Amino acid sequence: MENRCDVFKALSDVNRLKIIDMLSCGELCVCDLIEGLELSQPTISHHVKILKQAGLVKSHKIGKWTRYSINKEVFEDVAEFIKDISSFKEDCICNKVKKGFCKE
Repeated sequence: MENRCDVFKALSDVNRLKIIDMLSCGELCVCDLIEGLELSQPTISHHVKILKQAGLVKSHKIGKWTRYSINKEVFEDVAEFIKDISSFKEDCICNKVKKGFCKE
């Protein structure tokens, strides 16, 4: 659950959402993000660092350039989590509360 909190915190910024949107088209370097977002290099690097720490973005070096891409596994986990919480499930926390704590 802690990792998901980090993911949702990282996604709670409009500039980071824009970066994710751009990366959904494929690998990019910070120079590409600067061009698309009209933000400074330090600002974009700060946002990318947060996205990487949350596991949403991966990176690899090619020569002197670092290329960034979406970590699809983390997005799939988040999508599955959202799908799970939008439907009834037997082992839900609220079922435990209903059975043991809240007596009508």
